[in-house]
Amino acid sequence: MLKNIPSILSPELLKILMEMGHGDEIVIADGNFPSANYGQRLVRLDGHGVPVILEAILDLMPLDIYVDAPVALMEVVKGDTFVPEIWETYKKIVKEKEGDKKIENVERFAFYDRAKEAYAVVATGETSLYANIILKKGVVV
Repeated sequence: MLKNIPSILSPELLKILMEMGHGDEIVIADGNFPSANYGQRLVRLDGHGVPVILEAILDLMPLDIYVDAPVALMEVVKGDTFVPEIWETYKKIVKEKEGDKKIENVERFAFYDRAKEAYAVVATGETSLYANIILKKGVVV
């Protein structure tokens, strides 16, 4: 065991976070996301929600300061008329851990395309709809 490492982060996920370089992206996917189809590297954290994983990752990994929006959410599909409540939770976590960072909404299939190119996908048991989030890694200064 190590000190000051969030216990929710598995050794496999810690290794992936260490391997990632500046500009690499990681997807934290909800339970409905087809993670096994899109992840070049797949980490399973079933039984956990996205917010606790997001918080733990941002404890260790800085967001990219050289892009307009280092955080991306899957945009709500036309016809779905709600704003996912979990997005407010994400905004609070990002602001607390990284300050005011722009969060962009990405069309569903464009999100899938980015997920295919992401360094890794973390599959969770999150039940909220549209709870998928992409983080772009920054540099440690």
